[in-house]
Amino acid sequence: MLLTDTHTHIYYHAGTTKLQENLQRCFDNDIQRLFLPNVNSASIKPVFDTVAAYPDHCFPMLGLHPCDVKENYLEELEIIRKSLETYKVYAIGEIGLDLYWDKSTLEIQKNAFRTQVQWAKELNLPIDIHCREAFTELFELLEELHDDKLFGVLHCFTGSLEQANRAIELGFALGIGGVVTFKKAGLDQVVKEIDLKHLVLETDAPYLAPVPFRGKENESSYLTYIAQKVADLHQISIEKVAEITTENSKRIFGI
Repeated sequence: MLLTDTHTHIYYHAGTTKLQENLQRCFDNDIQRLFLPNVNSASIKPVFDTVAAYPDHCFPMLGLHPCDVKENYLEELEIIRKSLETYKVYAIGEIGLDLYWDKSTLEIQKNAFRTQVQWAKELNLPIDIHCREAFTELFELLEELHDDKLFGVLHCFTGSLEQANRAIELGFALGIGGVVTFKKAGLDQVVKEIDLKHLVLETDAPYLAPVPFRGKENESSYLTYIAQKVADLHQISIEKVAEITTENSKRIFGI
């Protein structure tokens, strides 16, 4: 069995024994591929330190997280853009819109998103999208930017079936994480209706730990709980879920 965590911040533990321990637990649980999104200029180094330490298992993305789009966002974007000239990456991310923490930055969040989507198109890379309480605004942007070069993953998807289908129509896979295991979230009923060819798995570690670890620090080795829940919903084996979702990740990220 080969599982892929398409979105993890495991690099927060870069250079520590905790990173080694977390990754060993991943390997022990057949999680051999991990995709690492940075969030701002300060997180570039730990991402690539982790990739350098585990080049066969960890694969980098680069982007400016919407919560890090502040007054200095153009400077942040310039640093990240220059890093794209130095490092090989497999996606632009995580990028997107977040209206949960700060609605006042919506316009500059949109500007940052447009800029980074253009990078992705120029580099023929997928984008990895963060969206929190901003589906309406995000879909407007995706419609505006839509063409045959726009594709990727809607990370940590928690929307409705209608929103899921709209994202798929626009060329995006859905990143399914720990929320699918939450009893009252409703995501399980959405995932049940979506063909597995449109899904990838993720943890978003250290956030959003699945049941039975809800409320605790998440880690990538917990991906097996998410995979098992998806398998139960589709009434197939976890091995089949691993096979399909890993193949989807290979198609999207090109590795």
